[in-house]
This record gives sequence, structure tokens and C-alpha cells, in this order.
Amino acid sequence: MKLIYAIVNNSDTKSVCQALTSAGYYATKLASTGGFLSSGSTTFLICVEDEKVDSAIKIISEKSRRRKQFVPSVNSVGMGTYFSSPPIEVSVGGATIFVTDVERYEKV
Repeated sequence: MKLIYAIVNNSDTKSVCQALTSAGYYATKLASTGGFLSSGSTTFLICVEDEKVDSAIKIISEKSRRRKQFVPSVNSVGMGTYFSSPPIEVSVGGATIFVTDVERYEKV
């Protein structure tokens, strides 16, 4: 048994959830926030049999797309003085996935 942690951009949460459910996977959704852009994301917890890990990851990968986004850039000069630079383009989206062994799993 494996536990998949999939951290997905909020823009892709609905499509990932629908695809996993349609394929027969049960997932717990947790609201989370990324540290770099402080943007919203969803962490899915999915417990699967070992042989179903690749199938679940494929679904997540297909429904989590990377995209470019402009974010404000603020620079600090010192003593609380800030100035604004032009927005910078960053790559967001996709999914970050961790897979761990599960010693015990119960659904009560």
C-alpha cells in the first residue's frame, strides 16, 4: 500500500479531483499554500495499492498543467524603503508528488 501526496495548483484542483474520482480513486483534499508565491494549492492524499501508483500519477500529471504567470516584483532598498520593479514571469502549476509506504491503513 502506498500514500500519494499530490500538491496541485488551485486552478487544476477541480479537474484532478473529477478525474481521480471517475477512475475510482478516493482522495482527501487539504487546502495548502505554496511558500514561493504564497499562492493557493490543494494537497491530495490518495491511498492506493502498489500496482495503482503509476496510474494515479498519470491522471494527476494529465490534469495538472504548467503555465506562465506574471507576478509583482517588489525590491527593498533598506530602512523600509521599497520600490516596484516590472512584474516577472514565473512558471506555475503542474504537480509536486510524493509517494510513501503505508504500514497500516484502515477505513472505519
